Amino acid sequence: MQDAMLSRLGVQESTLTASEKAFLDENGYLNLGQLLNDRQLEAIRNRLNRLLESEGEQAGSELMDSPYIRHPKEAGADRLADLVNKGVLFDIFYTHPRVLAGMAHVLGHEIKLSSLNYRAARAGQGLQKLHADWHEAVSPHDYKVCNSIWLLDDFSKENGATRIVPGTHRNSSLPQDVLQDPFATHPDEVLIEAPAGSVVIFNSHAWHGGTDNTTGHPRRAIHSYFCRKDQPQQVDQKKYILQETLSRLPSSAVALLGLT
Repeated sequence: MQDAMLSRLGVQESTLTASEKAFLDENGYLNLGQLLNDRQLEAIRNRLNRLLESEGEQAGSELMDSPYIRHPKEAGADRLADLVNKGVLFDIFYTHPRVLAGMAHVLGHEIKLSSLNYRAARAGQGLQKLHADWHEAVSPHDYKVCNSIWLLDDFSKENGATRIVPGTHRNSSLPQDVLQDPFATHPDEVLIEAPAGSVVIFNSHAWHGGTDNTTGHPRRAIHSYFCRKDQPQQVDQKKYILQETLSRLPSSAVALLGLT
């Protein structure tokens, strides 16, 4: 059933190359290149600005239901949540074949979208401790969650690019249990530096975190976050889904939301 769903969304065995899969397995992340063009980026940024203005203090409030996010109002960052229901512009973020192929490679073909959220590190802020996006350590290959970062701005050292420690998804340990200071620079960390429109997949059990944005502008990104089908969603689509959204989506995308 899930194989058929992914196939209908354009995912084939060859959607990722053998070398891409090997790199993702070894390092826990993979740069898929630029999947958004300048026209798409401009339209998405404009839509996000309107949402931030209209939602105001309620922006990101859908995350209050999540059992794994205790403080959705993150200091130093602007947030929006449940973008699935906020416009056709956001459909590409969880239906793109290259992203789905990466998710299925990490998690297996029984997957669903966990959440589709926006995060922007504000100027002068954004540093996060190294963390994994799961509440406990897991054994290698028993992965529960996998994320993707869609870069809406160029990511650089200056504007707080995400850092990741390659290979730590295979450690079976959490950074807070083994690091003296999870906020400190890790000797093996790499920065995800890439142009706007790029998409980077990362195994969410790999240690990662935002860095300080030292520029005068926000560093914007959207995260399409997936989980295994047997795990709870970060944003419960059955609770939030709108009829307007259902009416525009093919059945394969509806299934990917965990609604069938």
